[in-house]
Amino acid sequence: MMAVNDSPALRAPAPASFASRAMAHRLFRPLAALATLLLIDFVLIPGFFHLEIRDGHLYGALVDIVNRAAPLMLAAIGMTLVIATRGIDISVGAVVALSGTVASMLIGGTMVMQDGVPVYLADTPMLLAIAAAIGAALLCGLWNGALVAGLGLQPIVATLILMVAGRGLAQLLTDGQIVTVYYQPYFFLGSGYLFGLPFALFVVATVFAVTALLLRHTALGLFIQAVGINPVAARLAGIRTAALIVFVYVFAAVCAGMAGLLISSNVKSADANNAGLMLELDAILAVTLGGTSLAGGKFSLAGSVIGALIIQTLTYTIYSLGVPPEVNMVVKSVVVFLVCISQSDQFKNLWQRRAA
Repeated sequence: MMAVNDSPALRAPAPASFASRAMAHRLFRPLAALATLLLIDFVLIPGFFHLEIRDGHLYGALVDIVNRAAPLMLAAIGMTLVIATRGIDISVGAVVALSGTVASMLIGGTMVMQDGVPVYLADTPMLLAIAAAIGAALLCGLWNGALVAGLGLQPIVATLILMVAGRGLAQLLTDGQIVTVYYQPYFFLGSGYLFGLPFALFVVATVFAVTALLLRHTALGLFIQAVGINPVAARLAGIRTAALIVFVYVFAAVCAGMAGLLISSNVKSADANNAGLMLELDAILAVTLGGTSLAGGKFSLAGSVIGALIIQTLTYTIYSLGVPPEVNMVVKSVVVFLVCISQSDQFKNLWQRRAA
């Protein structure tokens, strides 16, 4: 006679295998996409994984990709919190241009002779110039947050205003010209090295760590998730949704401001016409590639960073293979289309019915 515990209906389900658990993880798909790109580079680009140390600095294609992706990773971290609350910020590129312009104009650089050697001195103390640039970015975030949370404008409309006005203001400040910086210590932000690695990576790591700690060890992450899932219910539960929305837009703008500092210090100038151009679209794509839902509520900081690395690796691959740069935009548009389709409930239901 069969024992009761041996009945198929009562038998405990078999534990999921390691492979199935790994594939179910939210970071599996972005990591798989990044690994696929790296494998293609390994096959098609000679010496892609080659690393060498020169003058105490680590050089190689991988280091170059991560270093160039630093501004995008900062913008993606800020964009993650905005999208998690059902918002969007398309003014990121304008904030990048504005913050870089403010810092470059204040720092400038005046040549003086010291012991017969020409030396450039900053027109304004560098820390004060950086604080002014971050302050300008913060004001941009307050503007966006006030329009969205205070006046109830749609996020894409509210940030579109600053997308146009912010870059226009940067161009007015520079008269449409490129502002060159001659102060050597400022260059360390975007092109300096610390412990053999680009200093920009330490900036990104610090912002990521602080943000992750706030989201995991305070109620901030839960509040953001609640607002993203149902803002009305979150407000009725006692969450100050307006203040939270203002905070995420300010945070996104500050991250964009820091990205602007990295870009301007790396190129040793401020180009209000081209700095941060289309960066907001790359940031949105990086966030969605990392698994953050455009419908709000579900987000992943680590996934957004991986998404930024995917975009920069894809760009490096296209340029290294000699493909025309225009193809890069086409590929990105295809990726955006596929990501949006994959997050569509109708598409998921249709796919499940087809599979059944």
